[in-house]
Amino acid sequence: MQIAKNTVVQFHYTLSDATGVLESSHDHQPVLYLHGQPGLVEGLVDAMEGHATGDTFSVELPMDKAYGPREENALQKVQVKHLHGAKKWKPGMVAIIQTEEGQRQVTVVKVGLSQATVDSNHPLAGKDLTFEVEILSVREASEDELAHGHAHGDGGHQH
Repeated sequence: MQIAKNTVVQFHYTLSDATGVLESSHDHQPVLYLHGQPGLVEGLVDAMEGHATGDTFSVELPMDKAYGPREENALQKVQVKHLHGAKKWKPGMVAIIQTEEGQRQVTVVKVGLSQATVDSNHPLAGKDLTFEVEILSVREASEDELAHGHAHGDGGHQH
């Protein structure tokens, strides 16, 4: 079966940029996602289309197909109490903040007593990326998965 809209795909990846490997799913569980739903980088979704179980491939994504260019006006001040993910903050750390559009990753630039300056660019914004992908399985999505808009792992959904 080939990857197409409404198929569930399980895969491993290694992500790198010009400086080397940034992360790999081989150290964790494989990624499970419902093709055609939001959640993966646009360029990676496009590259997966038509692949099948057992395929391995590499895709180079320019920044506009990955996390976009860096926005220079993305610095903002927030109350330290709104940063989630650690107890003590230092520049360079990645935090989660709650916004009107849901949770968002930010990078701490400067920390004061009560306020922090954060960069709301995605940590990989402005970078050309390479994904090495291994497709482990492809299957039709269940009615539950289609209704929920995401893939369910072994044992069904936990929500």
